[in-house]
Amino acid sequence: MTRLARVLCLVPIVAGLIGLVAPAELVRIARLFESQSGLYVAAAIRVLLGVALVLAAGGTRAPAAVRVVGIVIAVAGLLTPAIGLDRARAILDWWAAQGPAVTRTAGAIAVAFGCLLLYLLAPRAPTA
Repeated sequence: MTRLARVLCLVPIVAGLIGLVAPAELVRIARLFESQSGLYVAAAIRVLLGVALVLAAGGTRAPAAVRVVGIVIAVAGLLTPAIGLDRARAILDWWAAQGPAVTRTAGAIAVAFGCLLLYLLAPRAPTA
């Protein structure tokens, strides 16, 4: 499960890098999720990452932190469809209207978050 969690941590890293290099492209990619099925796909990705983190937490550097982050992400995924398509579109429209600086900032945060998760997912250091 740790391997799956690590692979899924690449999603925010790659998305964040796209946002840093080509903010308009990240907005275009985000708009692919602007449908009911897209909202469900986004929710499924979140739930999958959250569950993978919770299940992989036992052998990580910070099991409690990884579990908490996993639970938060899974709950966010379960609540994603509850936002509703109209509200999701409004949020995306607002975010896109903020300009490339905000998109780049969001990208930097996503890269940092994904890298932090990868770091936390590393195995515990052996004790002497």
